[in-house]
This record gives sequence, C-alpha cells and structure tokens, in this order.
Amino acid sequence: MRPQERLDVIQRSVVREMAGYGRRFTVDGAVVRGPGTTAVAVREHPDAGGGHVDLGFVLHLGRSDTPVLWDCAAGLGKTEEEKLDNAVRMWATTTAATVVELLDRRGEHGDHYGPDRPGGVPGWHAVQGPACVFGFGNEALADWLGGNHVLPALAPILTSELDHPLLNGVKLFLGGRAGDDVAEVRVNGEVSEAASAALRALDWPRGERLAWARLYVLLLAEGTDTAAVRAAEQDGPGLPVAAAPQEGPLRRWWAARRAGR
Repeated sequence: MRPQERLDVIQRSVVREMAGYGRRFTVDGAVVRGPGTTAVAVREHPDAGGGHVDLGFVLHLGRSDTPVLWDCAAGLGKTEEEKLDNAVRMWATTTAATVVELLDRRGEHGDHYGPDRPGGVPGWHAVQGPACVFGFGNEALADWLGGNHVLPALAPILTSELDHPLLNGVKLFLGGRAGDDVAEVRVNGEVSEAASAALRALDWPRGERLAWARLYVLLLAEGTDTAAVRAAEQDGPGLPVAAAPQEGPLRRWWAARRAGR
C-alpha cells in the first residue's frame, strides 16, 4: 500500500475505535481530532509485514508542556489493510482505553494505584489499563496477570527512566513460549532495555504454545497539578485524581482478552 492509503486505513480505524468509547473523532489532515483539545497523530512505520502502526494520543493539541503519548502496535491479517485495522484495534483496546480512563476517572477502563498503594510506583499515580491476552493456550498467562502486580517489580528501574515531569506512558509486552519468550517495556515510546530485562526475569508462565499479553500504564507525578491534563476534553478543571476508583491487579483483564472489544 502507498503511504496515503495506509494513513487512510489507520485514521478510519481510529475514528471507529474511539467511537466505541463514546468519543467523536474526525480526520483533519495528518491528525484525527477528538473532543476538546484531544487528537491522535499517526507516524509512518513501514515494515516488511505491513502491520505496524505508530499512534500518538495528544491531550492538548498545540501545547508543548503536555507530552504526546506515543505507542506502537502490530496486527495480524491476510491483507495489509486487515493487519493495520487489527493493529489499531489492539492499540485502542489497551493504550487508548488507559487514556480514556485518565480523562474519565470512572474505573471503567482501568485501575488506579496511588503512589503509596501496593501495586503502584512510589512517587507516581498509576493508571493501568486492560491487558490484551491472546494466542493459543493463553489461560495460564492471563491468570498470572490477573493475580500479580507487575509494576512494583519494575518500579526501581522505571522511576529512573521517566523523562517527563508530569505524565509518562509505559507499554508492556510479554509472552511467547518456553525457550522462545519475549519481554519488552517501552517508556514514552522508547525501548527500556533494563526494564525489559526485569520484566523477562519475572515468573510469568511460559507454556508449550504461543501466548502473548500487552498492556499500557500511565504514570502521573505525585503532587503535580494535573488539571491541565485531566481537563483536556472540558472547559473547567476535572476532579482530583484521588477521587478515581482503586481496584486490584488487572481486575478487568478479561474484558480485553481477545484482540477486539
């Protein structure tokens, strides 16, 4: 596919997926504009398989003090269009769901962990979105994720690699099978080798059949005035982050267990 054709497919998919969260997004040149100051930007990601997308969730279009939350995703399919469409769906199921939870603070699309709460990261308020678990025989990996806190094991490394003072996005990808596993942690779109090694060292199950999991976490600095971030879709300041529901580890992993909602 030509670059413009790829962009058209990706943008149409973003519009459709965000509508599933009750957000009306429309294509406007190189970006897809949403409510208020929100938008989704697309970065070209050519690859041999044609199924990778780079998407940046913009909370305040045109402002430099709030970061663009970049993330990459890959999709499977028989055609390049199908692969791109599934990649956007994977991104929406995990990454976009976490951003929506940051904006809504209803506990519907993610779990909240305060800086002093087990399961979180000291000094940061964590919003952890759904895990998308997929592949053959994925029950063991899904059960492990549902019963274990991953963030505390990575916290000592993550806190030294968060490069934005207000808000940082962390993507975790893990899985494979025994003898052929993979673990990757990206901080603000960039691979963290140290955090990836720490994730790989955890005792998540490696079975005989291929299974993977993908999840996304947003980390907001403790004590930072986050009204600008939380009011991206409205005119006035939002509710305090502390008012958001707080629940156990990945209590809704099952909601995104398949590659679509």
